[in-house]
Amino acid sequence: MPTVFVSHGSPMLILEDRPARAFLASLGQVLPRPTAIVAVSAHWDTDVPAVSTAHKPATIHDFYGFPEALYALRYDPPGAPELAERVAKLTGAAHDPHRGLDHGAWVPAKLAWPEADIPIFQLSVQPNESPAHHIALGRKLASLREEGVLVMGSGSATHNLRALVRGAGNDAEPEPWAKAFDDWLAETLEKGDEAALADYRTKAPYAREAHPTDEHFLPIHVAFGAAGKGAHGRALHRSFTLGNLSMASYAFD
Repeated sequence: MPTVFVSHGSPMLILEDRPARAFLASLGQVLPRPTAIVAVSAHWDTDVPAVSTAHKPATIHDFYGFPEALYALRYDPPGAPELAERVAKLTGAAHDPHRGLDHGAWVPAKLAWPEADIPIFQLSVQPNESPAHHIALGRKLASLREEGVLVMGSGSATHNLRALVRGAGNDAEPEPWAKAFDDWLAETLEKGDEAALADYRTKAPYAREAHPTDEHFLPIHVAFGAAGKGAHGRALHRSFTLGNLSMASYAFD
C-alpha cells in the first residue's frame, strides 16, 4: 500500500465542481482498497501525538459560515480502536476516545470511499514540532503498509488564507510565487529528497508565502515518512483554486 497526501481545500470542495473534487472522487479506484485508514489531518493539532480510539467516530463540522447543506452531510464509517491502540504503541501517542473526523479527514474520505465501510481514525499533528519530527513520526507507521493500511495525510500543498484571490476561477493562472513553490515541491518529492523536505523553510522558494504556518504542510511529512526510507513521491493530481491554493496530491512508495 502506498501512502498518500491530499490537499483538502475548503470544506465546500465536497459540494463544488472543481478538478480536485473529481480527483478525490476517483481516489478509491486509483489506490488498492485499504484495510483501514490512518488520517493525519491538519485540523487536529496537539502538543504531543494523539490517536482517536473511537469505535464510531462522529462527523465534526469544524467550520462556520457555510451553507446549511454542508452541515447536513455526515460520514459514518467504523473506527479502528484496536489498530489505533497499536499506532499509539508504535508512536507513543496519547489516546482520545472521543475524537471524531474533522473535515480534513471526512471530506476526502467521503469522496473517495462513499460507502463508509473502511475503518478510519485520526492521528494528530504537532505544529510546535519540526517537519523532521513529523517525518520520524510517519516512519514509525511504515510497517502498516504491509497490512494494507493506508496512511493518508490531509492538508494543503500551499496554504495562505490571507493571500487567496476570492472569485478566481478554476482556469485562472496561479500566482507566480505559488507555482514556484508547488513546482519545487513536486520536484523534491519526485527525487525523494528528505533533507530538503524537512528543511523546506530554507530550501523552498516562497516558503513563507506558501505556508505562513506549518500545520497544513505537516501531514505531507508524515505521509512521506510512513512510506519508509528511500521513498519517492509521484503526483496524483495538481491544480490550483483561488489564485494560489494548490490542490496537489501525492502518493509515496
